Amino acid sequence: MTETYSILLTGGAGYLGAVMVPALLAAGHQVTVLDNFLFKQNSLAAVCADPAFDVVRGDARDAAVLRPLVAKADIVIPLAALVGAPMCDADRIAAQSTNFDAVRTLLDLLSPQQRVLMPVTNSGYGVGEQGQFCTEESPLKPLSLYGRSKVAAEAAVLDRGNAISFRLATVFGMSPRMRIDLLVNDFVYRALYDRAIILFEPHFKRNFIHIRDVARAFLHGIAQFETMRDRPYNLGLSDANLSKWELCERIQAQLPD
Repeated sequence: MTETYSILLTGGAGYLGAVMVPALLAAGHQVTVLDNFLFKQNSLAAVCADPAFDVVRGDARDAAVLRPLVAKADIVIPLAALVGAPMCDADRIAAQSTNFDAVRTLLDLLSPQQRVLMPVTNSGYGVGEQGQFCTEESPLKPLSLYGRSKVAAEAAVLDRGNAISFRLATVFGMSPRMRIDLLVNDFVYRALYDRAIILFEPHFKRNFIHIRDVARAFLHGIAQFETMRDRPYNLGLSDANLSKWELCERIQAQLPD
């Protein structure tokens, strides 16, 4: 029988959390979510009656709010973040305080025995080199405030130890807290409703990962924690290193007109 844990997710009502929380509950874990419900989302409505689920409305940057929640957790998954360069540039103070300072506060409250599994962005690698795939050993050269704040948070988590970091490719797929601004989701939406897409840098390649595969990776990290601990892992689909043009061709195969 798989061991079960008490898991705290900050920002757990967001795009990732809305898919991860039901998956964690289905695996038998006790799950607590801390979220400020900035978007007035009801993304966890389907699990709110589950006796293994609890939710707290509050700010992940507030040590007083975090302290009693952290005390009950075996594992913490810090999802609370301003995600994407445009959102971070629109409020640089909130980006720094949420993406990095809140993680630092969280680490200060943890005991050495408590585990951290953290998602970060593979945009920490920067633009990369022509024809070269990024591995976990590739140098980190984040270009945006978003990338820099997440790289700094990852360094703090891994330096503290008893942790795993997943460097996520561009996530796509359906979530109860849907995000249309993500590249694949945006392109599919435009193809369906606008019937056309204007491409900038059409041959710019990036990697992708389905949101349900992200949830599966975190479940795997929990189950295999001892063998995976204290390392970062790139998380992307090996057959989805696609240019924007190639992505559009994939979408057109599903929407021929």
